[in-house]
Amino acid sequence: MDINVAVYEDNNALRESLSFLIKGSRLLTFVGAYPNCLNIVENCKSNMPDVILMDIDMPGISGIEGTRLVKEAFPSVNVMILTVYEDSEKIFDALRAGATGYLLKKSSAIQIIEAIAELAGGGSPMSSVIARKVLEHFSKPSCKIENEYALTDREYDILKRLVAGDSYKMVADFCNISIGTVRCHIYSIYRKLAVNSKAEAIIKAIKEKLV
Repeated sequence: MDINVAVYEDNNALRESLSFLIKGSRLLTFVGAYPNCLNIVENCKSNMPDVILMDIDMPGISGIEGTRLVKEAFPSVNVMILTVYEDSEKIFDALRAGATGYLLKKSSAIQIIEAIAELAGGGSPMSSVIARKVLEHFSKPSCKIENEYALTDREYDILKRLVAGDSYKMVADFCNISIGTVRCHIYSIYRKLAVNSKAEAIIKAIKEKLV
């Protein structure tokens, strides 16, 4: 199945390079490349990408705010941040905005293509240095917060698998249910936890020690 991919990057050379990379992959379908996020909602309406490669530092509207706009209008679109920023504040701002992947621009072409495929399949790819920062953040001592979200046993099981990094298919296989049923449970989890993305759900689950 082809994966529709759009690129938001203000550096002309890098934007062209990423566009060629996507066009040259058998797994991916190029649907557009843009130097800013000023018309991102309209662009998505026209092109309906499955995955967006998103720079953070762009003129007018930042990639983080662009991510938030996309996720509010099109929750099913996956946004992968592709940036030079490694600081924790940028990482968590992007995840809170709804990004479900975070790669550094120094990632290889193969790593970017594999990450896009993983993201489209329900995974949450991150560069190793970013994943380490996330783990370090949540390994700090914190007081246990009482869980009052009324998650069912099945929802707890699925949330545990998401935190473990499983894709929707892996969760379905583990729980012996269909991917459609997994999606229904995940939407219920999002509603109960008051989050809008898998990344937000994972962050909340770890921070509040729900799993």
